[in-house]
This record gives sequence, C-alpha cells and structure tokens, in this order.
Amino acid sequence: MFEILVSLCLVGQPDLCQARLVPTDAPDCATALARAAKVAPEWGAGFTAGPPECVPRRASTLAFSEIAPGVYVHRGQVADVAPENLGDVANIGFVIGRDSVAVIDSGGSRAIGEEVYLAVRAVTPKPISHIILTHMHPDHVFGASVLAEADAEIIGHRKLAQALNARAETYEASFARLIGPGFSASRAPLAITPVADSTVIDLGARALVLVPWETAHSESDLTVFDGETATLFAGDLLFDEHSPALDGSLLGWLRVLDAMGTPPPARVVPGHGGPVMGWPEGGEALRRYLETLRDETRIAVADGLRLSEAVETVGQDEADNWHLFDLFHRRNVTAAFTELEWE
Repeated sequence: MFEILVSLCLVGQPDLCQARLVPTDAPDCATALARAAKVAPEWGAGFTAGPPECVPRRASTLAFSEIAPGVYVHRGQVADVAPENLGDVANIGFVIGRDSVAVIDSGGSRAIGEEVYLAVRAVTPKPISHIILTHMHPDHVFGASVLAEADAEIIGHRKLAQALNARAETYEASFARLIGPGFSASRAPLAITPVADSTVIDLGARALVLVPWETAHSESDLTVFDGETATLFAGDLLFDEHSPALDGSLLGWLRVLDAMGTPPPARVVPGHGGPVMGWPEGGEALRRYLETLRDETRIAVADGLRLSEAVETVGQDEADNWHLFDLFHRRNVTAAFTELEWE
C-alpha cells in the first residue's frame, strides 16, 4: 500500500521543514495521488508545501498492545509536551469490529495522528469509521484531522465543539511553542458530531457505548465502553502516575467517579499512565487525591486563608504520589478554592 507525503516548510525558513502524511490507503501511486488530491488538507498560513510524494506505507513509531480481543492501546509518555515527544503524552486506543474501526483519542499533534493511522493500518485494513475524543484538552485532540481525512467521523461530548472553538487559537499557539516545527499543520478539530445522551456506535457485531458526563475533569468528558470485552476507556476522568489536572468541577469529578463502572468493567484505560487498570481499585489513588483536595481546601476556606496561602499548603502530602505534581497541583488548588469558597 502507498501513502502521500508533503514537505511543509515555514515561510522564510526553508531549513525548518516537516514531512506530513496524507492518508490514502491506496494500492498504487496513481490511486494515492488521486485520493490525496481529494482529501488534501488546508495546511494553513505560514507554510509552503512541496509537491506530493508517493511512498510505500511504513510502520508506525507508536507501540500499541492488544489488551483484550480487538482492543488496542498505546501508552503515552508521562511527561510534559516537548519537541522530542511531539505531544505523545496521552493514551490512545482503537477497537476493531466486524466492519470498521473506532479510534479513541488522537494525540497532541498531527504528527502523532499520522502514527495512529499507520498503527491501525498495521493491524487491519478495515475502514476507520469513527474517531472518538474523550474531552477537549489538546494532548488528546490534535491528531484527529488525519483520521478525518481517512473518512472517520469525529465524535465527542455535546460541549466539545464549543469548548474547542473557544480555545483553539490558545491551544494551537501553546503547543506550537512547546513542540516547535514538529507541530506543523496541527489544527484543533471543530467539525464534531455531538453526543448529548448515552449513544451506541455499531462497528459491526460490536457495540461501543458513549456516555457524556457532567462537568468533572473538564466540561466535555465522555467515556467509551466496549461491551464485548467490558473495556472502559475513561479518558482523563482517570489518571495513573501522571498528576491529575482539574479543569472543571472537583465535586462533579467525585460524583462521576461514583457513577462510573456501570456495568462493571473488566478493565479500565486511563487517560494517562496505566494503560490498563482494574476497577474500582484503579480509581483509588485518584479518589484519594481529589478527596484530599476537597477536604483541605474546605479547611483552608473555613480558616480564612487567602488563595495565595492555600496553594502553598493544600494537598502537599500528595506530592510524592504523582509525576508532574508541581506542574499541575497549584492550578488544581486554585480551581478547587474558586469552586468551594462559595459553597
């Protein structure tokens, strides 16, 4: 099979070029070029694109493990976004049905999305029918456009499109700064099919149940349950090793943890860490952290502490339990304090 590569260079900086893949899934170069002409993306301002080059499909650089029959997961690095990881810091999965494939989350750049596409193609030729985004954060969404070019429908929480539309410019600028040239041509997806209530996707004799939740980790959290293997993709409603990040409602998150797990999953895939955990024991560390954040923030408010004082004391006993604690915890205390001071 053959794919198309396009060399993108920053305008005025011809030495800063990246090869970007256009998915074609073609048996020969003529078909690949014709297909690429129909699906080629708008690369955006600031780039000059070279002529398309037809190349044999290569292997993906991302490692996926089959954690249950037809269920594959890639463990993202437990690290901050950086040039060397191209935004590969979140877990990504895919599920294969009789007729098609659904991908769950897509990584933090177009470059990672390309690797996800290649990883799926290394396992199955079945069409990628859906790309399901578990929430709005950029480390989970910036690879989605590649899969959309491969004819996948982008699906997410009913609030996802609005949330991304409001934050796309900020997210793109932030990740472009953190990743550098490797972020080239990455765009936040905005054409998203909304999920307002529990929804079933049929991959052919294989049903995935999508559940949108109240504001918790974020305002757009959605879980994916594969009924055939009882595998639950929790997105960032579940963290392991990686410090939790609160961008929604602390009390809502605790309520969602109480409600998740019906029907009982055989295994859970967190948004970070793992990548496979039992349930409910897999949520115990996160629950402990969130309850500590809640209880100590309430004490700080009751004692009349200012926010600047609370961020120095609340939850510090949790520091040794999480990687990247210093990167996220102070913001978590700020969000918790803002939510709880008016209880």
